[in-house]
Amino acid sequence: MNTDFHKIRRLPPYVFEQVNRQKAALRAQGADIIDLGMGNPDLPTPSHIVDKLCETARRPDVNGYSASRGIKGLRRAVTDYYKRRFDVTLDKDREVIVTLGSKEGFANLAQAISAPGDVILSPDPSYPLHSFGFIIAGASIRGVPAHTPEQYLSNLGKAVRYCVPPPTAMVLCFPSNPTAEVCDLDFYKEAVKFARKHDLIVLSDLAYNEIYFEEPTPSILQVDGAKDIAVEFTTMSKTYSMAGWRIGFVAGNEKLVGALARVKSYLDYGAYTPIQVAATAALDGPQTCVEETRQIYRTRRDVLVESFTRAGWAVPSPKASMFAWAPIPEPLREMGSLEFSLQLINEAHVAVAPGAGFGEQGDGHVRIALVENEQRIRQAARNIRKFLQARGVQAISPAAAE
Repeated sequence: MNTDFHKIRRLPPYVFEQVNRQKAALRAQGADIIDLGMGNPDLPTPSHIVDKLCETARRPDVNGYSASRGIKGLRRAVTDYYKRRFDVTLDKDREVIVTLGSKEGFANLAQAISAPGDVILSPDPSYPLHSFGFIIAGASIRGVPAHTPEQYLSNLGKAVRYCVPPPTAMVLCFPSNPTAEVCDLDFYKEAVKFARKHDLIVLSDLAYNEIYFEEPTPSILQVDGAKDIAVEFTTMSKTYSMAGWRIGFVAGNEKLVGALARVKSYLDYGAYTPIQVAATAALDGPQTCVEETRQIYRTRRDVLVESFTRAGWAVPSPKASMFAWAPIPEPLREMGSLEFSLQLINEAHVAVAPGAGFGEQGDGHVRIALVENEQRIRQAARNIRKFLQARGVQAISPAAAE
């Protein structure tokens, strides 16, 4: 049997898996690993959401196949959310579809809209699926340097000029995973203007839109004419600590939503109905839990930035998301992000995500997730301080840190 599968050949080894394997091996030996690698929320799902799930699951009429496009109540709750949060009006029947998390929605829309030979503009660094969702679908990726929104926007013109054939779509992700950069509404206006000029579809990943620490983050759908060319991907995973529930939604352009609905109709029967009902309760219910979650991540961010910086590793303070995007300390930067991450977990017992996993432009950084409590973050800083001092990187005094 020939097992040299075409699509598998296009997928490189998963960079993060090397760190994960080492993490598992060390834990098997009894090591206490402080895991700041994966963006897996450690906070409990709010109780009123869990209660609604349990209440609904006891009903005898909810255990059959659900609706692939999503139950009407949840699609209506999504439109209410967009109106309340962004003052954007959506049609629940034509411009919204429920997905099994944003990752599934993105990957299946990539299958729906791309063909072999198509070129897609994707930020670099960015969440791996933004590139590999299209690569699996047979398309080609033009990575565009994107350490900041301004850098991405300024480099898009060059990318279009030198793409053969011309690109068909571009990806946005703000707040960014992994860089934690945010954009304003003016950025989205320029992005829409650029996309319309070059006849591009826009796929906007809004997974971290409710985890902001300064101004509320905008939606591209707030821009006049954006719905003509764009869709937006959102997930319940981070906002409501529902990562394992696998529930999200896509909103925006009717034809793109319809294309995703067509593909999904062949692949799934929708999320388990009680999960969709519970997600409706999350969107419709009290939002104090969202502010409480935001405050927890804000506090963790402040503790991480302060303690890591004093340990000798100057970590920039993120404005949003549940991540910090940290340059590798200068004396160690030449080893690259994977080797740095492996040495860090082996010697300091702290796991982080190597920046190389997010694209070529990410290799001088690592992503640090805010998924441990304050005590554990401070312990990680103490471990890192010893790790750095053993390599000649000195701790930063409190006065210098300020």
